[in-house]
Amino acid sequence: MSFDALITKVQQAEQALEGRERAASAQWRQVKTTWRESWTPARIVIAGLASGFLVGRAQPLKLAGSGGLLNLVTALSGMLASGSAQAAAENAEQAADAAGDVAQVTGGAATGNPGVVHASDDDIAAIERAARGA
Repeated sequence: MSFDALITKVQQAEQALEGRERAASAQWRQVKTTWRESWTPARIVIAGLASGFLVGRAQPLKLAGSGGLLNLVTALSGMLASGSAQAAAENAEQAADAAGDVAQVTGGAATGNPGVVHASDDDIAAIERAARGA
């Protein structure tokens, strides 16, 4: 097949695609118009009554009171609490590590022996930023 024949074939495919897109768009507009016109006030009231009846027959409040929903809420709250506790433990571990670093840099000042600080102000600022998690 020559290059010109391939170009012609691609152009035909593009034209066919554009035609189908236009047809699909027109059909979709027709469906939307028909859908909106079919919802008259009487049909809306009938649909509401029918759905209310079906929901009432399912007795969702009876199922919620049987413990199924309560058990689900209890399980979810326990899961969230354990996740929060784990995050707090990780933060506490990082703070302890940072405090140990500060104690080493200050030459034992944290242990009651305020010696001479052997670190520069920049080093102490960097350790404080690390302790804050920045």
